[in-house]
Amino acid sequence: MLKFYYSLAPNPMKVALFLEEAGLEYDAVPVDTRKGEQHSPEFSKLNPNNKVPCIIDGDAVVFDSNAILLYLGEKTGKFMPENTPVARGKLLSWLMFVATGVGPYSGQAVHFRHFAPEPKDYALTRYAFEANRHYGILDAHLATSKYMLGDTYTIIDMDVWGWARMVPFIMGDDAAWTKFPNLKRLFDEISARPAAVRALAIKDRHAFKTEFDDEAKRAMFRHIAA
Repeated sequence: MLKFYYSLAPNPMKVALFLEEAGLEYDAVPVDTRKGEQHSPEFSKLNPNNKVPCIIDGDAVVFDSNAILLYLGEKTGKFMPENTPVARGKLLSWLMFVATGVGPYSGQAVHFRHFAPEPKDYALTRYAFEANRHYGILDAHLATSKYMLGDTYTIIDMDVWGWARMVPFIMGDDAAWTKFPNLKRLFDEISARPAAVRALAIKDRHAFKTEFDDEAKRAMFRHIAA
């Protein structure tokens, strides 16, 4: 059975969504990042980057959420666009847009808004601006497209959903959704899918540490410990 190493962060949750959408059997293995379990020798052997998610599928080990989505999509043939150069180009372009833009800038915006010590004004402004810009690009694209790749629900929509769940937290504003109505439409539609409900319910399978204490800071921000 496929093993899925996860936490409740955006990147693991997009993989959880695919697993539920595809109806794949999997063993959910919790990795409590606030306890530093991602740095254990056992997990480091699977993922040298020490980040969740990660899957073991037979002899294959795949880490990075975007790589996992592509791997599972290609293996199962589910939630993939038609096999043409045009569709493939769009698939890879948007996949990498999320991987290199939406995810990193959102993550840094969260860090500097909610966790970094002062002074942080410049860094917060920089990353909040870029996160806002990336979500604006998604919103503009979805103004003319039902889904990210047209009329077909694909792994790219799951990829976007993982981070879109956190827009108010990322932007530090409960009203942030008003700037991205088309992205909100997609987010609401996906969140209402039975598979998304099941994916979100994964939080009830294991108890994760909720305190953001010194142990959590050392585990998640290792430059502080250094």
